Amino acid sequence: MPELPRLPRSWSSTLKLPKSSFPPRVSAADQAKYLRRCTDDLYAWQRQERPADQTFILHDGPPYANGDLHIGHALNKILKDIVCRVQLGNGKRVHYVPGWDCHGLPIELKALQGQDLSKAINGSLGAAIIRKAARRLAERTVREQMKGFRSYAVMADWDNHWKTMDKDFEKRQLGVFREMVEKGLVYRRFKPVYWSPSTRTALAEAELEYKDDHVSTAALVKFSLVTIPSHLAENPLLNADNISAVIWTTTPWTLPANAAMAVHKSLEYTIVQSEKHGHLLVAQSRFEYLQSMLKEDLAVVVPSILGSELADQTTYRPLFKGQDAAPQPIISADFVTADSGSGLVHCAPGHGMEDYEACLARGIPAFAPVDDEGRFTDKAMPDDPARLSGKLVLDDGNAAVLDYVEMQGDLLAKHRYEHKYPYDWRSKLPIIIRATAQWFADVGDIRSSAVNALENVRFVPESGKLRLGNFVKNRSEWCISRQRAWGVPIPALYHCGTGEAVLTRDSVSHIMNVIEERGIDAWWTDDANDPAWIPPSLREASGADYRRGTDTMDVWFDSGTSWAVLDARKNEPPADVYLEGTDQHRGWFQSGLLTFVAHQLASGQSSSPCAPFKNLITHGFTLDEDGRKMSKSIGNVIHPQTIMDGTLLPPLKQKKGKGKRKQPVSQGPVYDAMGPDALRMWVASSDYTRDVVIGKEVLQTVNISLHKYRVTFKLLLGALSDFNMDNTVPYKRLHKVDHIALAQLSELVVACRSAFDKFEFYKAVNAINRWANLEFSAFYMEAIKDRLYTHGENSASRRAAQTTLFHIYHYLQEVLAPITPMLIEETWEHTPEAIKSACEHPLKRVFSSPDPQWQDQSLNWDYRNLTAVNSVVKNLQESARMKKQMGSSLQSFVHLVVPSKVSVFNRYLHELPDLFVVSSVTLGENGDPVPDEIANSEWQYTDEVRLPDDHTGTVYVYAPQATKCPRCWRYAVPEAETTENTLCDRCEEVVQELDRTSA
Repeated sequence: MPELPRLPRSWSSTLKLPKSSFPPRVSAADQAKYLRRCTDDLYAWQRQERPADQTFILHDGPPYANGDLHIGHALNKILKDIVCRVQLGNGKRVHYVPGWDCHGLPIELKALQGQDLSKAINGSLGAAIIRKAARRLAERTVREQMKGFRSYAVMADWDNHWKTMDKDFEKRQLGVFREMVEKGLVYRRFKPVYWSPSTRTALAEAELEYKDDHVSTAALVKFSLVTIPSHLAENPLLNADNISAVIWTTTPWTLPANAAMAVHKSLEYTIVQSEKHGHLLVAQSRFEYLQSMLKEDLAVVVPSILGSELADQTTYRPLFKGQDAAPQPIISADFVTADSGSGLVHCAPGHGMEDYEACLARGIPAFAPVDDEGRFTDKAMPDDPARLSGKLVLDDGNAAVLDYVEMQGDLLAKHRYEHKYPYDWRSKLPIIIRATAQWFADVGDIRSSAVNALENVRFVPESGKLRLGNFVKNRSEWCISRQRAWGVPIPALYHCGTGEAVLTRDSVSHIMNVIEERGIDAWWTDDANDPAWIPPSLREASGADYRRGTDTMDVWFDSGTSWAVLDARKNEPPADVYLEGTDQHRGWFQSGLLTFVAHQLASGQSSSPCAPFKNLITHGFTLDEDGRKMSKSIGNVIHPQTIMDGTLLPPLKQKKGKGKRKQPVSQGPVYDAMGPDALRMWVASSDYTRDVVIGKEVLQTVNISLHKYRVTFKLLLGALSDFNMDNTVPYKRLHKVDHIALAQLSELVVACRSAFDKFEFYKAVNAINRWANLEFSAFYMEAIKDRLYTHGENSASRRAAQTTLFHIYHYLQEVLAPITPMLIEETWEHTPEAIKSACEHPLKRVFSSPDPQWQDQSLNWDYRNLTAVNSVVKNLQESARMKKQMGSSLQSFVHLVVPSKVSVFNRYLHELPDLFVVSSVTLGENGDPVPDEIANSEWQYTDEVRLPDDHTGTVYVYAPQATKCPRCWRYAVPEAETTENTLCDRCEEVVQELDRTSA
């Protein structure tokens, strides 16, 4: 009886197309669930399960609690989280407790918005009101900022966060301060400091911003000499009563405080004759400058006088101290230069740091007739107080000084001068240098120890070592007192009669005990005469009457002592990592280093102190795509939430495919609402050691990568839907292309681990993207789709492909876990139970090493040869498509002619159709005739291929000499055997097996 014809059927039902519940887009409904799992739950788990003796400590540089989060906050906190998650993958227990900096003037002023700020600044509003309002603002801001940070999928001990305004923190801070007092590292001195008239407080160097285009009125001023060296007095060409020394200054308002004049002992000076101004003393090198400023020809009277001849032998008459004032000296100083001004420098030790040091050495006291608001006092001009008193030194006071000098005939010239000048970083207004009585920490005694401590620190980038080291080397003392109400008090007592300060270990200990009992606010709110604050030893002294000071500690001292939090929680410093913006070299890094070194020296812990950090990492600032800083006025500010919500970008265009085996994608548009992972991917893909750019183009690239990861995971999960560990195929039984894929996977893992260890996360992201797009998607997945979808379910070839995909899935989860934890948590949710039961959660895994036998370097050479040919095949196929001679790449055969020396193609011959995604591949050697089927084919294209070893070959792509199989779409059915439902031999065997299984 003849065989009955096969009935038409749907061959797609016999294929093993990938099926997975993993969604192609982020689901907002699931975000909260995944967020908690991969942050709070994960942190709690690792604190319980990971060994305590393998703890990794990242100490938080506290953000300031006075405003909304911006993109710079996201960069910082996400970098820290990636660092922690890498260490979690290394098997460590992570200790990361977030903190907040809560004291200081910005919070104080913002808290009092709507009230009379002048009262807040001058103190008349009342410290209790200010502190209550500031604390309320800081607490609210901490809650809001914490909510934002947690939304970035940052894994931390949020419940135990610390604040510089916490009672325990303040107590530890005072304890560190007490140690430094006992060691003699804290003292009070009347000396010049940076002073902000706008906020009425002393400032540290780290609290300054420098404006490059500040304009001052510079002036050339002459001072009449009173006494001169004897050899000059005897010079017949000179009139000793008509010689003046010339100085140049950009701060004429400091002239009332002038106390000396400086020359350089090795510079040569000259005396010139001016018709209008008489004999003038100036540096030889500045002769032409003086002549140009005076707009007259000057005659040289005395051509050369060494500065050493003038110093300590010459005096001059001050301008603002009255006719009876004593003459003032000309001294020598190394800071005098020959290339600016007049070569002589006016010294006001109350208004200049260098002036102060030079004068102090000669017993010349500092004098600063300027009040807290930056106005002249009556002492500025004792003989005529009304002329200057009450005038702002940076405004009308400066003009009044110049008017007086000009009226006296001592103003030679004045001009506008644009230069770099320090501003208060809070008020954005210019500061002055002003001598006041302040508390200082003696950095000079500990800076060599601090610099030496940096030798054992790893810096990322390395340039940070020189930068921080230079900042420390250039500091001699640190002004730690501030004239504000919101902060930790400097626990000093002052004698009501003499003003003498008392600050000892015993007095500080006594005050700390009272604070412990009454609370820190009581320092301000208790009655001024309350004796409880006075130690018994002072109370019992006859005639003793003391008051509490009102100065608070510099906020950099607050946050700088935050390393004590670690010690208090039994995680002793040094921390493994400090990570902040590069501006913290002059801020928190420095204050933390100095206080920790001082603590070790003061407590006798070590004669060779270490730094509070083992690794110090710095990142740059965030800029828009045009390289500009973020500014509300420019309108280029990007908020972190808009990136997570996807509201900044248009929808991504979705690629459309043809046929039943297209890549699985969702129906409808794919929007860019990628949640926290979008923000995190931007951070991880940026070289943070420089300034970091962000904008629509950058974010579009980031989101394309994230979509690629999602599609990859969806494909992997779909392909592994019927896989379990019992199906695993040994390495030796895998196909050669599987070996290539595992070698490339191994290289990816090694590259990512190396990048993680070096904190170079962007290199890991670059490696993942390159692998995902080229090695996995364009090469391996294209090569295995046929055997994955069309081969028998339990066939060795299909299980080999699944085994390889399982390894890829496993390691892709591991390398992405620190970067996109939300995505990895979601993949675990949709992982088949058969795989879940045999594997540990990817976020809890200790990073594993790829099998050493995967790392076969010869496979890379094979890959390069194969892709060289594949590239030519694709180009030739495109030529056929352009002429509409073929559609699918399977609608082509390939003949490859290569030298016999190139054995790779013989070894891979069985797999070449899969690799090139064609229906047939044949091989020939150079010199062989072209096969007849090529010459007789309906169409054919040919081109030369250059192989990596400089060999050349020829590639032929031509029309298939067979009919399309309706199941696998390969042109593999001999034309003579073709009927409507005729399958190729391979598919026929698979279908028959399916029929037998289902029968």
